Amino acid sequence: MSFAARAGSIHGVVGENGAGKSTLMSILYGYYQPDRGTILLEDEPVRIGDSAQAIKLGIGMVHQHFVLVEDFTVLQNIMLGLEGGFRLAPALAAARRRLAALEAAYGLAVDLDAVVGTLPVGLRQRVEILKALYRGARILILDEPTAVLTPAETEQLFAILRRLQAEGKTIFLITHKLREIMEVTDRVTVLRRGSVAADLATSATSEAELAEFMIGRKPAARAAATPARPGPVRLAATGLVVVDRSGIRRLDGVDLTLRAGEITGIAGVAGNGQSELLAALAGLVPAEGSLRRDGREVPHSGRARALRRSGLAHIPEDRQRMGLIAGFAAWESAILGHQREPRYARRGFLRIGCAVAETLARMAEYEIRPRDPRLRSAAFSGGNQQKLIAARETAPAPEVLLAGQPTRGVDIGAIELIHARLRALRDGGTAILLVSSELDEILALSDRILVMAGGRITGSFEREGASERGIGLMMAGLAAGSA
Repeated sequence: MSFAARAGSIHGVVGENGAGKSTLMSILYGYYQPDRGTILLEDEPVRIGDSAQAIKLGIGMVHQHFVLVEDFTVLQNIMLGLEGGFRLAPALAAARRRLAALEAAYGLAVDLDAVVGTLPVGLRQRVEILKALYRGARILILDEPTAVLTPAETEQLFAILRRLQAEGKTIFLITHKLREIMEVTDRVTVLRRGSVAADLATSATSEAELAEFMIGRKPAARAAATPARPGPVRLAATGLVVVDRSGIRRLDGVDLTLRAGEITGIAGVAGNGQSELLAALAGLVPAEGSLRRDGREVPHSGRARALRRSGLAHIPEDRQRMGLIAGFAAWESAILGHQREPRYARRGFLRIGCAVAETLARMAEYEIRPRDPRLRSAAFSGGNQQKLIAARETAPAPEVLLAGQPTRGVDIGAIELIHARLRALRDGGTAILLVSSELDEILALSDRILVMAGGRITGSFEREGASERGIGLMMAGLAAGSA
C-alpha cells in the first residue's frame, strides 16, 4: 500500500469494512508495526514504535470509540499523562490557559470542568480533538468522526476541520459517507482488500465513482418501494415514561404500535428520547406505562428476557457496550441472547461446533472479514462488528425487530445487504422499529415515519407524504402535526 498526503490538506480514506483503513491508521499512530515498507514524514524516514512516539512526531488520533475516562473532567482527561510531577496546581493553571487559547483559535469551546460522562457525543469529540492539539499534533487522524453525530454537529466539526487546515494542519478523514468526502476533502485514497484501488483529487471524482472503486462494481440500484401490508399489532406501548438518574423525563408519555409487515421509522435530533424508547421497548430500562406483546401485558419483572423469548430481536445503537463482548470469540458474540436455545445448547452444555458453523455461514452471507469465527470480537473493525450483530439479530426472522442505527459505520455494500434483509423481514411479516440518524435511510425504508422531540412523538408521516424538508422542519420544531 502506497500513498502520500500533502501538508495542510484534508485527505479522505475510504473503503469497505475490512479493507485496511483502521490497520493503516493504526500503523501511522504506532499501534501496529509494518512487516515492511517505509513511512516518510516531511521526506524523512521515521519509525513509529508506539503511540507515544507518534505523539512526539506530531501525530494525533481521534478514535471512532472515544478513549476518555468518563469520571474525569475535560481538563483531567486532556492532561492525563502530561501532569509534569506531583504538584498539579501549577500544571492545571498552565493547561487551562493554553486550552483557552486553543478553544478560541479553533472554535472548540467546551467546559473544562465538566465531567466527560455528562457530555453529549459531539462535545466528547471536541475533547478528543483538543487533547490531540494540546499534545502538539500537526497531523490529525479522525476515524469515522461523524458516525455518532447529528447533522448540525457534523457541520460544526467540518467548520473546525477547515480552521485546522487553514492553520496548516494535515487531516486524515476516515469515513463511509461519500457525501462528506466530496464536501470537505481535497484528495481521497480508496482502499480495497488491503490495497490502494484509487488515489485521486476529490474534484476529479464523484460519489458514484468512489463507490465503484470501493466495492469493485457499480452499487445496486435502490429497490423500488413496495406497499406495506400491515398485519396485527405485535408490540404496543401506552404512556411510556422513562426518568433518568437525574430525575429528567427522557420519555414523556409515548404511545406506539408496531404492526406485522410494517417498518416504522423514528426521526429526530439525537438526544430526544429515541435511545430511551428502544431501551424501554426492549425491556432494558425501568419504564412506567403499559407494554403489550401480541395483546398480552408484559410484566416489569424479567421483561427483557420475556420479550426475547417471545421473538423480539434488538440491534442496539451502541455495538461495543450493548451488542457484543470484546473479549469473546466472534462465534460467542454471534449467539449472545440465543445461547439457551436448543440449536446451541444441549443438557446445559454449549454445542460449540454448531455455533461456529452457523457463525461461519453468517460471515459468508454478510461478508464479514476476516472470516474467522474464533477470532476475538475486538479484533474486527467497527463495521464488521456491526454486521456480526445485524446478522445475529436478523437471521432468525424475529416477529419484532428493534433496529437502532443498523448501518452505523458500515460500507455501501453492507448497507445494501442490511437494507435488503430488513425489507425481506418486513415482507415476511416482521414488525420493525427503525431508529436512524440518517434521514435518507428513514425515508428509504419506512412505511410510516414518526418524529420525536423532547421525549414525545410530535408528528407522523406516511411514506407517500414524507419529504426530507417536511421531516426536518418538524425535527427542528418549526412544524407540527401529521401529514
